[in-house]
Amino acid sequence: IIRNQIHVSYQPIIDTKTDQISGYEALMRWNRPGHGMSEPNIFIPIAEESGTIVQLGEWILRQACTEAARWPDPLSIAVNVSPVQFMLPNLYDQIAGILAETALVPQRLELEITEAALVRDRARVMATLVRLLELGVRIVMVDFGTGFSSLSNLMTFPLDKIKDDRCFTAALETDVASRTIVASDMAAYSGISA
Repeated sequence: IIRNQIHVSYQPIIDTKTDQISGYEALMRWNRPGHGMSEPNIFIPIAEESGTIVQLGEWILRQACTEAARWPDPLSIAVNVSPVQFMLPNLYDQIAGILAETALVPQRLELEITEAALVRDRARVMATLVRLLELGVRIVMVDFGTGFSSLSNLMTFPLDKIKDDRCFTAALETDVASRTIVASDMAAYSGISA
């Protein structure tokens, strides 16, 4: 961050019903001198293990909200939140502060979390999720179907959307089992985005 090697790329989110862009997902990239562009799967695990994910997470959230507040259309902005960040006692205050600082309407922010964030301290995570939802922030579970995925988590936690893992969505056209899994997720939970 200090050396300006981290930047944000914005991946469009397409509404399949209208074929229009409904928002963007903020994706962190690291331009490593002598190595080129590093994907998040290379440096995020290291950042989580070392604790620097807290600083990186706050930075990308601030950058994404600042950028989204400039857009002429009120499109959504999705930002990943690490399970490590979810353990911060001041996460809600940090997010509310960044929204106020950037003047981004909370309803435009989607926080993407994995199920790993839900299992560490369920009571604390639930309290934080409820406060964020009351603020107007949308909560999206990502990579559903990997690791220790549980349909009970879909019913227990207040989520606005789920995003099935790409291993299912990539095989939708050719694999009956993937279609069945995605269809069952959609039946179990309304408001789902595949």
